[in-house]
Amino acid sequence: MTVEAMDHLEDLLQNNRNWAAAVTAQDPGFFGKLANQQHPKHLWIGCSDSRVPANQITGLAPGEVFVHRNVANVVVETDFNILAVMQYAVDVLKVRNIIVCGHYGCGGVIAALENFRHGMIDNWLSGIRALHRLHRNELDALPHPAAADRLCELNVLAQASHVARTTILEDAWERGQQVSIHSWIYRLDTGIIKPLAEPIGGARDPRDPPVPQTIT
Repeated sequence: MTVEAMDHLEDLLQNNRNWAAAVTAQDPGFFGKLANQQHPKHLWIGCSDSRVPANQITGLAPGEVFVHRNVANVVVETDFNILAVMQYAVDVLKVRNIIVCGHYGCGGVIAALENFRHGMIDNWLSGIRALHRLHRNELDALPHPAAADRLCELNVLAQASHVARTTILEDAWERGQQVSIHSWIYRLDTGIIKPLAEPIGGARDPRDPPVPQTIT
């Protein structure tokens, strides 16, 4: 590793020490309490994009949100990584909300929209390419930036429906557990989150798609 790279890592470690010291000065017992409990009310399924950190954009402290992130916030019912996260969040932590949050300008969604070859990532994005084909008439009628934004929205709605169709959520609702699925999207240039649909809960058939919501 180069000296320059080591310097950058030392900056991260120093930032960590500064942050820990500031938190301790404000609340001396914070880390002791945090180490002994984890009771988040929310599971966040978001994109890996470094500009969309779940805790910061929602104003939540460490310990208040359980997080899973991947490229383009994809939920695949055969992905054991996300299934393990969801099952732990729902069955053990008893979260009340599962938030699927995408963002406008998502590189993964744009790659699927353009349908160029990008390597191994194309396999991961195959579901979004299928979503593009399903909504081709709507998307092809829009200019490219608007089509990309709309596909980002459609992707969030589709992934929320995928969450609802997992046995994890079906079983939770069957036993009367209160947990809702939320479809949100984040705008990078304003820092604002927008809900895209009414929450999916046990009272609705989880096979139904989210109901579009008018935002004013």
